[in-house]
Amino acid sequence: MDNQFIFQYSWEILPKKWVHKMKRSEHGNRFYTNTDYLFPLLCFLKWHTYTRVQVLIDICGVDYPSRKRRFEVVYNLLSTRYNSRIRVQTSADEVTRISSVVSLFPSAGWWEREVWDMFGVSFINHPDLRRILTDYGFEGHPLRKDFPLSGYVEVRYDDPEKRVVSEPIEMTQEFRYFDFASPWEQRSDG
Repeated sequence: MDNQFIFQYSWEILPKKWVHKMKRSEHGNRFYTNTDYLFPLLCFLKWHTYTRVQVLIDICGVDYPSRKRRFEVVYNLLSTRYNSRIRVQTSADEVTRISSVVSLFPSAGWWEREVWDMFGVSFINHPDLRRILTDYGFEGHPLRKDFPLSGYVEVRYDDPEKRVVSEPIEMTQEFRYFDFASPWEQRSDG
């Protein structure tokens, strides 16, 4: 079955409130959804006869500080039956919680913990949402664009005391401006 047929069929049969935008690409197709409809959309993609997405490859987080809903969470899915890739993207702000998909894809537990640890995006009904890559006492979320380049504390081993010492860093940091506009994006749309 053709990948574009699957995508077009899904677009036509899905409730319009679940998907507010779609984008076709040779590298995979994308559905853009609201956080409220993420779980039902992923259920549809997993269990519908013409999609049968059985593999959650990855969950990624992206931080766009200039946007109102600054965090974008991307679900990379694979249908081995139809040899097609689908990306589902949703956006959240700092207080919006996203539904966990661990009940659909057990491997999501690790990916959701990573997104929580690195960006601070929280997931509802996650069985074990705790840090996975940083230390338990770590402050902040290091992949946020507003996280200081030098961090908040310096951790070092003190030889005379024979222990690890944490000291606050007393350096100021200038505001960083991020321009996400690409000159190539404007040319490819025309």
